[in-house]
Amino acid sequence: MTGRFITLEGGDGVGKTTQAAMLETWLTEHGRAVVRTREPGGTDLGLRIREIVLHERGHVSPRAEALLYAADRAHHVETVVRPAVARGDVVLQDRYIDSSVAYQGVGRSLGAEQIRSVSDWAADDLTPDLTILLDLDVTVGRARVAAARGYTFDRLESEAAAFHETVRQAFLEMARVEPDRFLVVDAAAPAEDVQRSIRTAVARLIGIAAA
Repeated sequence: MTGRFITLEGGDGVGKTTQAAMLETWLTEHGRAVVRTREPGGTDLGLRIREIVLHERGHVSPRAEALLYAADRAHHVETVVRPAVARGDVVLQDRYIDSSVAYQGVGRSLGAEQIRSVSDWAADDLTPDLTILLDLDVTVGRARVAAARGYTFDRLESEAAAFHETVRQAFLEMARVEPDRFLVVDAAAPAEDVQRSIRTAVARLIGIAAA
C-alpha cells in the first residue's frame, strides 16, 4: 500500500484531536495502518521542546520559538513520519509547517516566506498529501478551549484575540493559494458532519469507499 501523509491544521479549539481520532478509527476499520502524531511533541525529544515552547515561564523570543519548532520538526520527520510513510502507513498529524507559517511567520511577524523556508529545510521538503484546515470563529474556539481546560491556556493560547484572528486569516490564505492540497471544513458544524467531509476527501486520496 502507498503511504500517505495527512495533516490537520487550524486555530485552537477547532477539533483537530477529535477529528483525527474519528478518522483513525475509520481508516483502521478499512484495513489501513495509521500513525497518529503531532507537532511539537511527537517524539521524546519533541515532548521536551513542547514543554519549552508552550509552557516556558517568561519570555521566549519569537525567533527562538520558531527555531525550536523547526528543530522538533526535523527530528520528528526523520524518525517518525518518513519511516511510517515508507512502510505504507497513513500518518495523521496534528499541525505541521503551515502552523509555523501562520503562528510564527504571520502572527509573530517573522515573515511567512522566511519561516516556510526554514521549515521546508528542517523537514527536507516533505509536503503533506492532504492538509485538512478546520476553520472556526476565534471566539468560539477560545470558548471551547476554556470549557475543556477550565480557562487554563498555554503560551500561544494566551495571546490576544487579534493575534488568533491574524493566524486564522493566514491559514485561509494558504488554503486559497494551494487549493489542491487543502480541504477547508467549517468546524462549527456538528462533529459528524465535519468528519463526513473529511472522509470524502481522504477516501478519494487513498482509494477507499467514503461510507
